Amino acid sequence: MLYIDSISKGIVIDHINAGYGFSIFKHLGLDKAEFTVALIINAPSKKYGKKDLIKIENVIDVDLTMLGFIDPNITVNIIENEKIVEKINLSLPEKVEGLIECKNPRCVTSGERDIIHRFVLIDEENGTYKCEYCDQIYTWEG
Repeated sequence: MLYIDSISKGIVIDHINAGYGFSIFKHLGLDKAEFTVALIINAPSKKYGKKDLIKIENVIDVDLTMLGFIDPNITVNIIENEKIVEKINLSLPEKVEGLIECKNPRCVTSGERDIIHRFVLIDEENGTYKCEYCDQIYTWEG
């Protein structure tokens, strides 16, 4: 069995859907980190069968909106003195900015390069968003 030490202070991103850990690792720029980071892929999970997990031995700003959009089942644990001091359960964010792009060629975001792509959650159960500018529908394949 693989054993990864507990961390004394930092962040553990847990319950990542198996296979999503690496993309989250890259989104957070952890491939360039100057501190200890562990990316665990396909760890056994009672709830999901398999899961990915990221342990960060440092306190960093984590984009909870991005994490919730990629996988709303993620749990973010804040660690101090080797103990969980805060547990953040994520969900699909109400608004998403700059994470996905509108595919509608007639959308104002297609022609205007400086406009941030904005989507609003319209159906949480199905993960459906709509473009704030042109109402184009986008369903997250999470």
